Amino acid sequence: MKRLGLFLALAVAGCSKPSAPPDATRTTQAPATSSGVPAPSASAAASAAVAPSASATGAAAAKPDLPQNILIISVDSMRADMPWAGYERPIAPRLTALEKTCVSYTHSYSISSYTSMSLGGLLGGRIPSELKRDGYFFGTYHKENVFFPELLKAAGIHTASAHAHGYFTSAGFDQGFEKWEIVPGLKWNAQTDENVTSPKHEAIAERLLSDPGVTGSGRFFAWFHFLDPHDQYVSHEKDGINYGRKLRDLYDGEVEYTDRHVGMLLDFVAKQPWAKKTAIIVTSDHGEALGEHGQFKHGFEVWENLVRVPLFVCLPGGAPRRIDARRSAIDLAPTILELMGLPKDSHFAGNSLVPEILGGPAEEHDIVVDLPATSNNERRRGLLHDKYKIIGFGDAMYSKVFDIEADPGELSALPKGDVTADMYKRLMDYNKTVKEVPSYACGKGCLEGTK
Repeated sequence: MKRLGLFLALAVAGCSKPSAPPDATRTTQAPATSSGVPAPSASAAASAAVAPSASATGAAAAKPDLPQNILIISVDSMRADMPWAGYERPIAPRLTALEKTCVSYTHSYSISSYTSMSLGGLLGGRIPSELKRDGYFFGTYHKENVFFPELLKAAGIHTASAHAHGYFTSAGFDQGFEKWEIVPGLKWNAQTDENVTSPKHEAIAERLLSDPGVTGSGRFFAWFHFLDPHDQYVSHEKDGINYGRKLRDLYDGEVEYTDRHVGMLLDFVAKQPWAKKTAIIVTSDHGEALGEHGQFKHGFEVWENLVRVPLFVCLPGGAPRRIDARRSAIDLAPTILELMGLPKDSHFAGNSLVPEILGGPAEEHDIVVDLPATSNNERRRGLLHDKYKIIGFGDAMYSKVFDIEADPGELSALPKGDVTADMYKRLMDYNKTVKEVPSYACGKGCLEGTK
């Protein structure tokens, strides 16, 4: 954390990219709290346990037909500690009700800790270090990358998407989408996001899903990334949402406000003739820091509160189930291809979740979170195995290992020993398999992984 000032100074000196709008801002220092993604209280956990839990051996489930269409609803900065995971405030009643009907992952991870890297990895089906990008913090992905919507479009599946941040005009995420819209009238602020966008965003989503060119004939894939929980946290007292003025209070209000509009979209979808043939996937691009590790907002690190996110998949006619095995958003590209009946593609590194979504066993495997070096940050890479997590800093010659079962807030690194040696070897072995792609535009001013 002491290096953050140096990173920002270097970025301002030679690596800023004014034309690419930011998604996150530099962290603010404050006393660290004692939690990463807090474990729920016993009473809250009991009240949230509404769906059967699946162990690594799996549980019986209905096997519905594969869907004709897929809708992804992602919510920016949505932490893992939501009501369905035991958080005691009912801040997301519509998503909580939906989760009860779905296959829900209790230990799901984003690919990285801020939007540019995590969504680039989701679309490209690889960690961002293996994708061609310009190297700026709010980077642009090169068209040479293969994004899974391109394969859907090539197979004759209609593709549509809408977003609520100016960064989505320059990110390169539009590859493969026939229709791509940005909420109009956004105010630009290089330090934060002042806009309230859920009402206009939801209206655009309804319009696109009513477009005969999207849903009128054939199959479709649609994606809407709701942004309002992103900082800054705007008060919604005028909308009848008021938890208080503390940071978590305001954040919770933003989640509830967004949930209302997601609920409106769900109501619209339920009335459509194609609803019973459409799968819905709900997730987030990253979590959010609310004081943990002296950090606020997101990005720059790969702590649990920044990379643990919700994920649930709702198949028409499918049985609800909770899966405790760790999973990553890197698995979504192959999962979506299989759900849509398309063959596995070698461009994508993840594993399809379809067999376990249909009731098969859910085995544990290692999870990687990746934050490449950019114009504003040095590299971070985390690997999770069993109950342990290692974070490699820079070139990973310096690392820390945590027992995240006993220490979910990652407050006390384990002393050197057999566990730390094994975890370090696992990270180094994984690094040898990574096909690192250097940035193509930022140049010498970009921070390197060895800093």
